[in-house]
Parts: sequence; C-alpha cells; structure tokens
Amino acid sequence: MADLKIEDGMIHINALVIQDSKAAKVLAEYPEERWPEITRRALKIGLGYLQGGADS
Repeated sequence: MADLKIEDGMIHINALVIQDSKAAKVLAEYPEERWPEITRRALKIGLGYLQGGADS
C-alpha cells in the first residue's frame, strides 16, 4: 500500500507500486527522465475519469 495524502489540493504519493506489465512496457518505451511526468499525467487522466464515481 502506498503512503498517500492530500494537502492543499495536492496529492502526495510515496512508495507507489503498480503491478502492471503492460503499463510498464509502454512506459519503458520513453526516456527515463520523462517517466515522472508521464505517470503524473496518466494518474490525472485516470482520476478525472473516475470523477463523480464516489456519488454513484
């Protein structure tokens, strides 16, 4: 389980582990220095997709 907290509208995630070989393969196609930005964007898109789901 990752250490996750929300402060001042910012999501802080420490020690996040995602076990998904397909996602890892896609990410590995990009330079390593871009991985944090790509992961941040993917999480932002995914969380945007879930918006309103907690009310359903």
